[in-house]
Amino acid sequence: MTDEPAAGSARGSLSREKVLRAAVDMADAAGGDVPSTRRLAERLGVRAMALYHHFKNKDELLDGMVDLVFAEVELPEQGEPWREGMRRRAGSMRAALGRHPWAVSLMDSRVNAGLATLRHHDAVLGCLRADGFSVAGAAHAISLLDSYVYGFAIQEAALPFDAAGGDDMAALTEGIMAQAQGMFPHLVEIAVEHALKPGYAYGDEFAIGLDLILDGMERRRADW
Repeated sequence: MTDEPAAGSARGSLSREKVLRAAVDMADAAGGDVPSTRRLAERLGVRAMALYHHFKNKDELLDGMVDLVFAEVELPEQGEPWREGMRRRAGSMRAALGRHPWAVSLMDSRVNAGLATLRHHDAVLGCLRADGFSVAGAAHAISLLDSYVYGFAIQEAALPFDAAGGDDMAALTEGIMAQAQGMFPHLVEIAVEHALKPGYAYGDEFAIGLDLILDGMERRRADW
């Protein structure tokens, strides 16, 4: 098979960045499926073999895609208090995973991490270490925070309603209430007294849970 580009495209017009951006866009549009080499090549207007000038294999492509996602996440600033840095980073990570839901299952699975990925983790650990966390404590902290952020992102993406609230949330809750009446009083209670209150949005739970975790880290960090 020739590695010359198809449809009159110039192989030289391809770049590593262009291939990665196209792969990320396709994964986003597909709702989670990482594109095959064949489909990615079709999107770029080249033959599949042309991609191997930039990526040796599918794993190398995935490494680059994950690295692009990590590059979107805000890093703690040098000298920033750890709570502010971790809170801002967690919110930014949640937003990035909302844009790229396919990435959550790949974030920590890469053997050959890219520079943005390594820079990200080094900055997070550096913020914690600079503000009094021991080496072990920083490791505990980042594991706990990532478990929460990744888990919330997965749950949020799977919800059958908009996490920002709205009519679909109200309709779902009312449907549950219709089945729960007389049988499941606590479900009815939480629907009436909480979920159906004006302005309720499930997404607001993220900040509440994050503050609980940060409070616990503050209390325990001297013992870690």
